[in-house]
Amino acid sequence: MKRRTKAIAASAAWLLAGILLVGCATQVDRIDRDEPQDLSGRWNDTDSRLVSEEMVSDMLTRGWIGDHRQRTGDRPAVVVGEIRNLGHEHINLNTFIRDIERELINAGEVTFVAGGVEREQIRDERADQQDFARPDTAAPWGQELGADYMLTGTINTIVDEEGRTQVAYYQVDLALTSLRDNTRVWVGQKEIRKLIRRGLFRS
Repeated sequence: MKRRTKAIAASAAWLLAGILLVGCATQVDRIDRDEPQDLSGRWNDTDSRLVSEEMVSDMLTRGWIGDHRQRTGDRPAVVVGEIRNLGHEHINLNTFIRDIERELINAGEVTFVAGGVEREQIRDERADQQDFARPDTAAPWGQELGADYMLTGTINTIVDEEGRTQVAYYQVDLALTSLRDNTRVWVGQKEIRKLIRRGLFRS
């Protein structure tokens, strides 16, 4: 009887240990890029991608491109300037800016030029080439393509909360400005509202 009791106890201990190991194991599932994922209700990569796609699509269907082509005969050159997060929530602006750049380049309607930190890095590399690269391979100075327009913008957030229910509101404002005369040629706005219901045992 004692042996049987010990055997049952040992089996139960092994079963419990197995359950604990399975419960503590990390599980990873690959998901499709286009499949929306909202775990926390905060701004995420899906929001960044969808907002950039919609706003760039709207920007490129407006009349400023045709006006520029008619005046110059060329595609407009666009640079992305500062996009500021004015809300309370941390938002990865680098990802959002990259999404905008990708949409601009892939659309084929404009010429995209590097700006900001990347432009400085390129100039540093060009300066190094003057000293260390073969003269026939060194990139020359004074050949940069100047941008015709600069895209700037802001992201604002508002949160309304009652108990465990929360509404998160995001407003993205982008504006395209002519560098020739500071006129605004396009202004776009995109709003996102998320209704978030917290679980009973989740803070």
